[in-house]
Amino acid sequence: MREEKKIITAEYVEWLKSSPYFIIVDYNGLTVDQFEELRARLRESKAQIHVVKNRILKIAAEEVGVTDLDGSMKGQMAVVFGEEEAPSAAKILKNFESEFDRPKLCFGYIENSRLEKADLKSLADLPSLDVMRSRLLGTIKGSAQRLVSTLNEPVVRIACVVKARVDKEEG
Repeated sequence: MREEKKIITAEYVEWLKSSPYFIIVDYNGLTVDQFEELRARLRESKAQIHVVKNRILKIAAEEVGVTDLDGSMKGQMAVVFGEEEAPSAAKILKNFESEFDRPKLCFGYIENSRLEKADLKSLADLPSLDVMRSRLLGTIKGSAQRLVSTLNEPVVRIACVVKARVDKEEG
């Protein structure tokens, strides 16, 4: 392999190692302005998109343990990866595709598990991690409040009986 390809391969390997996920899209037909718009939207969710050389990405993926890319990488491909959660990047890609009919979602990986196009669209429909955390907290808080009320109920009843007895004896 030529020296420049080794450098590119090392860069791809670093991208793949530094991100918990990557998503492959076919950007064929996307204008430069649209591509820049997509790049800006992804940046908001701490994700990046890069046009890749398919063959070199396959080599880089093999170096990080992803071996089943053969046949999947045809056409004009770009890779999306990020520092944070995959659902937000998938949501941006899905929304952008519905707006402009491009880029086409192909497949992705989260922690070395392959996701097909349908899986990526399902992932895009998930609420953000912050929303899921707040829902879980609300559920826990609600359950705790019901538990305290249930535990308090017998004490409150006894207090009412004692008060009624005191009121009867005084009256």
